Amino acid sequence: MDLHLVATVLDTPAPDDLATFYERLLGWPRLMDEPDWIVLRIDPSHHALAFQRSPEFVAPVWPPEPGAPRMTVHLDFLVDDLEAGVAHALGCGARLAAPPTAEDERVFVDPHGHLFCLIERKRA
Repeated sequence: MDLHLVATVLDTPAPDDLATFYERLLGWPRLMDEPDWIVLRIDPSHHALAFQRSPEFVAPVWPPEPGAPRMTVHLDFLVDDLEAGVAHALGCGARLAAPPTAEDERVFVDPHGHLFCLIERKRA
């Protein structure tokens, strides 16, 4: 059996708003664009990021707090320049989730509460 992960799907009450944020962040075009389902993908050989309408979505709390919704998944993105990546993410509408815990990584919250990290690519 040959399995391939083709997409990561984020629940959101407003797919168009969240897709617009990730379009700006990643520069990926929309492959599908429906009111309840949007897919971004740079080309057919790459992993897709999709957004599914979920009116009941409750954003996780970070750092975790007792009794609050917890993170179950987050996205990691490599960047060549962490400082430039941080400025770009903030300019797109992300916010820093917490003080840095590692020199080469920053944790962000997207406009709908999903967590993602920017990790500086190691230079060989």
